[in-house]
Formats: sequence, C-alpha cells, structure tokens
Amino acid sequence: MPIRKGFVLLLLLISASSYAQKINQDSVWVVNNYHKVEQMIPMRDGVKLYTSIYIPNDVTENHPILLRRSPYSCAPYGPKEFFKFWEKYHTTYCREGYIMVFQDVRGRFMSEGDFVDVRPFNPNKKSATDIDEASDTYDAIDWLVKNVTGNNGKVGVFGISYPGFYSTMAALSGHPALKAVSPQAPVTDWFIGDDFHHGGAFMLIDAFEFYSRFGVPRPKPTMKYNGGFERKETDAYKFYLQNGPLSNLSKILADTIPFWNDLMAHPNYDAWWKARNPRNFVKDMKPAMLTVGGLFDAEDCFGAWNLYKAIEKNNPTTAYNKLVMGPWFHGTWEGRADGSNLGKVKFGAKTSAWYQQNIEVPFFNFYLKGTGSIDKIKEANIFFSGENNWKTFEQWPPKEVVYKPMYLQGNHGLSYWHPRPLGYREKPDTSLSWSGYVSDPANPVPNEGDTIKDRTREYMTADQRFAAQRSDVLVFSTDTLKQNVTLAGPLVADLMVSLTSTDADFVVKLIDVFPNDIADSATAFKYTKLNIADTVYRGDTTMNGYQMMVRGEVLRGRYRNSFEKPEPFVANKITRVKITLPDVAHTFLKGHRIMVQIQSSWFPLTDINPQKFVDIYHAKPEDFQKATIRIYHTEGLASKVVLPVLQ
Repeated sequence: MPIRKGFVLLLLLISASSYAQKINQDSVWVVNNYHKVEQMIPMRDGVKLYTSIYIPNDVTENHPILLRRSPYSCAPYGPKEFFKFWEKYHTTYCREGYIMVFQDVRGRFMSEGDFVDVRPFNPNKKSATDIDEASDTYDAIDWLVKNVTGNNGKVGVFGISYPGFYSTMAALSGHPALKAVSPQAPVTDWFIGDDFHHGGAFMLIDAFEFYSRFGVPRPKPTMKYNGGFERKETDAYKFYLQNGPLSNLSKILADTIPFWNDLMAHPNYDAWWKARNPRNFVKDMKPAMLTVGGLFDAEDCFGAWNLYKAIEKNNPTTAYNKLVMGPWFHGTWEGRADGSNLGKVKFGAKTSAWYQQNIEVPFFNFYLKGTGSIDKIKEANIFFSGENNWKTFEQWPPKEVVYKPMYLQGNHGLSYWHPRPLGYREKPDTSLSWSGYVSDPANPVPNEGDTIKDRTREYMTADQRFAAQRSDVLVFSTDTLKQNVTLAGPLVADLMVSLTSTDADFVVKLIDVFPNDIADSATAFKYTKLNIADTVYRGDTTMNGYQMMVRGEVLRGRYRNSFEKPEPFVANKITRVKITLPDVAHTFLKGHRIMVQIQSSWFPLTDINPQKFVDIYHAKPEDFQKATIRIYHTEGLASKVVLPVLQ
C-alpha cells in the first residue's frame, strides 16, 4: 500500500475509533444519569397519549422540559429501552439536565384516539370534545409540569418536518409554561409549497411513496408500522410512467389510504386545504420562536421561509421570532449529516454542529434555564451557498435587497445586472420573437439525470446538464460574470407564454454554471442552444462546467391567477404566467454564469399534466396530449426572472 494511502486510512481508522469511543461514553453516561418513565397522559376528552419521559437522576436542581410530539413513533418502547440520544446532538441537552419528553400524537403508534393528517387548528374550542393538536399539546404540557417531579415549570417544544407542524400547533396552545418553540422544516401548506403539492402540481413520488406506507390505517395501538405497498420496479421513472394517470395509482392503493382519497377529492385550494395551513392562525404568539430550515430541503423549504414570514407579519411587536436557514437537506442539522456538502456541492464547514452549538442549544438554554446569551442569534441567520458564508440580517428579505429583472433573450441569452452606470441591458428583442418546445406526456423531462429508485436528497443541487441537452427544455444564460452577484429573497419568474392546449405546467430552474477548466479527462462539446464551449465530465468528480440547481419550482398553469379557481388557457393566446419560487440565499461568483431553464414536466417528482383542462386526479389516458409551448421575449411581451439582488 502506498505510504500516503496508508496514512489516510490510518487517520480514518483513528477518527472512527475516537467517534465510537465518544458514542459509547455518551451512551453510558445517559443511561447512568437518567431514568425513563412511560406514561399515558389523559387529554381533556379522555383520550390518552403515550409519552416517554427521560428524567435526570440529579435532584440538586429543577430541570426544564423539552418536548417533541410526533406521528413517527416514540420508539423504543419499554421502561428499560432508551432513545439513542448519543447518536445525535441531543446528548448535549442531557448533559445540560433537560427532562426529555417524546409523545406519540393522537391515533399514532401507542396513543389512543383517531389520527387526522395535519389536523386543523380550532380557534373556537368551547367544550372538552373540541380538540386539536394545540389542545393536546396544552394538556400534555399541563400534565408534565404538574406531575413530573423536579421540573422548573418551563417547557420548550421542537421538531422537524411533521413534528415541525406539531411545534407550530404547540405555539398556538397558549399554555403559560411554554416559553420557547422551534418549528424546524415545518409542514405548513400541502397545496402551495410543502411536501405533496408545489404550485398546485402534485408531487407524485413523494406523495405516493410516503402515503402508501404512512397512510395505512392503524386499527389499534401498536409499536410497529403496519407496512404498506412495496413496488418491485426499482426504476422510479419507469414505474410511474408505466402506471399512467393518477387514477391508476389510486387503484393500486385500492381505497385503503384515507388521506390519499382526500388528496384526490380536493384538487383545488379550497376551504379544506386552508383549514390545514397553520400559517393562517399564527397570531398573538407568546413563546419565543426559532424557525429553522434548509436551503436545499426537498420537502419543506417553503414551510420554513413562510412560517417565519407569517409570524413576523401577524406579530409585529410581541413575538421573539428568529429565522435560521442553513445549506441543508431535510433535517441535516439534527445530525443526519454534518452539513459540509450536498452531493458534489461543498459548503466548506460542518454547518450542522455550528448550528447546534451556536443557535439551538443557546436558544433553549436562555429561555428554559435562564443561562447563557442569545445575542448572537440575529433576526435572520442565513447561510449563503456559492460563497459558503453565514450572514445575519435585521429582517428577511434584507432591506438592502433590490429586485432586478433579468430578461430572456432570443439568442438564449439572459441580461444580467452589474454595478456600472449603464446598469441593465434591459430591452429584449424588438421584433416578435419566442423560444419554444414540444411537451410530450409520453416522454416527460426527468428530475434527475440518473436512474433512481426513490427521490434523492441531492437533486436539489444536482448537475442540470442532462436536462439542458433536451429539446423540451429551454436554456437561457448570462455571459461570464465580471463580479459576484448575491441573491437574498424570493424569485419571481414572470413569463409571457402561449400553448396549443388548455393547460400545462411550468417549471423554472435557477442554475449556477461553474467555470470550465478543461482537464484531460474531459470531453468538450458545444451547446447548440448557447453557442458557447462547455465541458462534460465522464466519471470525473470535479466541478468543471457543473450546472448547480440553486432553486427550482413548478406552477400548474391553471392556477396562474388563482389557486382557488383554476382557469383553462385559450389555445395560442399569449398569456402571463407568474411563478414565485422559494427564497434563495446564494452568491454567483465571478467567473460563473447565471442560467435559467424552463420546461413543462419534472418527472416523477411531479405528476404529468395531461395538458388538457380536466380533473387531473381522475384523468383518462386519452386526455393526455402533446402541447407546443412558446416563451416570448419581445418588447412589450418580455419574459423575465426578477432576482432579489443584495446590494
């Protein structure tokens, strides 16, 4: 073995051994210094919820309570079986002396009652039978502070994803002992931007894979998942394409998943959906709030940005409301990864540990223990990819942001901003011009370049060169940037379009194109669309020519004017379509290029639009048709992407 390789292997072995030793030390410490109590806590309507309570043996001081409510199980069950705090940063809370509490929500696993997905908040509860997740949290907290010996009367709640939704509900409970809440990657709006719909388009692979298992009814309390559908076809693109319309997937589930049936029965943004959006109720917030999310979270990026904004808007003078967004996939910061990279894109540091040590633990220590300081936690604590740097702001979006349009050009160019007196090359072509493609439901654009079994985390920053080479994807790019361009806030794609059908989806992707440093292993080729040299690497791990997706989003065209009242397109009529993408915090470095890709399918991430104005959830095979899509770049009909440029 070469000396260098042997040395590296030795370092890895030493590191792994040290990590294993630390894990073992932490596990022994927790088990020796804590005891576990399992309790069925009664709710106001008599239903009892299973709760695991881990209590410090130390009786020399009173301890704060940190609660997580979840539909994903409080396992392991049994008074001698311990949650593995030591495998994540939660050991820190144990060493700080927290009473750690986990609860199965109503109707899940070992709790009694009936489960309701994203159970609506009831602001007008009048009797013991009027319950919601806020009342269940209130009752759980009330029991804990009155019955767990040695607690200091202060409670915090945290949780990621669905538990992030329950954290928001906790904040609405109004219990006086609840002092601090951290909704993390919180579920907010399952129609507009979280999990199962984006812009009204059905997020096919996530919804089906999740609900075909999670949605299986639980007839009685259990310690195990009830199983569910397992597809044998390992190629996700092939499986979903062969199954055709959504109605065929509904047949696979054979009406066994109640919430799937609900999804199919509510195709538009009606009162049923609005009742399940907690952002509609975040008023008069009493506890301190710390909303946390990932810039590259494929599931609930929308929820984190927009829950913070809703709390800020509805509690302008009363709430302590802070925002943290790191360079993370779903839940990275909990310890699911160290946050130093996502796929090939690197972020320069172990951002998960930094967040834990500098943001979350100090937040709860200050409000629940009265120790330490929160001075370093600013209003908005945001990581900027590209430059790989944390920035803090007094508000979000920052007041220093100027919204600048970048116009799509007929030569597949993109006008861009730079700080000189001439400003923008603003005007698009003066003659009627457009770029077009044919969108074929039988050959949808894949959302990933490789064959996949499941939707990956990495697609959020994945190389988009595979898509740029397709004839049904439009590509627009700036010249090489002469200096850095930093974006901080929401993007708006303002498109002038026409189509030969009555409906279509519009997918817009903002992409950071890395420079080309041609290496021996590279195969050079010329983009026919952009008329510029570029590089494709065959098995090379360098970032040369990499097209990093910074942000992508879809809008189902029928919802261009209203999510409540869909409208068909008039065939061949030029129509405006505006798409608001989730916020971006990214710096395009000097020497890079800014690229925009536009397409009308993103499969199997989203379902296939038949491109006919029909009920898509019950569409028939004959409803699916090709459509010719045109994107206009003519003066007076100028398509553009409005960027939040940080000055």
